[in-house]
Amino acid sequence: MTPLPQHARLMRLATRAALATALLLALAKAVAWWLSGSVSLLAGLTDSLLDGAASLLNLIAVHYALRPADEDHRYGHGKAEALAGLAQALFVGASAVLVAVQAIERLQHPQPLGAQTLGIAVMLLSLAMTVALLLFQRHVVRVTGSTAVRADSLHYRSDLLLNSGILLALVLAGFGWQRLDPLFGLGIAAYILWSAVSIVREAVAVLMDEELAPELSERMHLLASGVPGVLGTSDLRTRISGTHWFVQLHVELPGDLSLQQSHSLCKQVEDAIRSEFPRAQVLAYATPTAAAA
Repeated sequence: MTPLPQHARLMRLATRAALATALLLALAKAVAWWLSGSVSLLAGLTDSLLDGAASLLNLIAVHYALRPADEDHRYGHGKAEALAGLAQALFVGASAVLVAVQAIERLQHPQPLGAQTLGIAVMLLSLAMTVALLLFQRHVVRVTGSTAVRADSLHYRSDLLLNSGILLALVLAGFGWQRLDPLFGLGIAAYILWSAVSIVREAVAVLMDEELAPELSERMHLLASGVPGVLGTSDLRTRISGTHWFVQLHVELPGDLSLQQSHSLCKQVEDAIRSEFPRAQVLAYATPTAAAA
């Protein structure tokens, strides 16, 4: 099943925008950290560098996931997105550990901060760019349902909190509250780690072929049963692969229908489900039901 051209274009744009944002912010934070010595800014720099690596991996994974199905991959390549999500979780988790180590060291050996004005300016720029990226990613996820873009959005959402915390720490440090800088670093590290766990849960759900939400399956049952001539449905199975949903179900039909009539009703059932869920690839199997005596 080939992704819609609009979906493919949006997913590619989202991954490129994320990579460009991460690289620009990493450069700005590197300069500000070098001049200020802030452990919070170091946390932001570390996170942006790992964001860049994760976004590059995401770009490659999305490119692969958007390839159409072939003879060796009849269900397409969508699970590459979930694999990229697991790799992103490793990057995000590693950044949390590095930030926590630096924060603990700074608590044990406090140092005054320098170039706070530059640091504050960089963090304001980071907040503006991160918000703009998140708004675009939210639009892409809403349209495409991409697992990879959603995972990317999760850790950029954590970046928004991280950047806000860094900004607050730098402002308070200017009023003499120097020890708040590493404390904010520890809090940010804990939140980043929690984000990594969230990414892992979602990726594992896709890789393990977790069913769609019960309310979605129930709605599909109702749509199929609403087709004139269909007596009922059973054994509905669903799974997710990238931006696609794969749906299989048995359709109970009168036993006296011809093969052509049964096929036509199954096609109507598939169309009824796809009309409400365009991302679904539906296979309906006819199950003849004997007439009551």
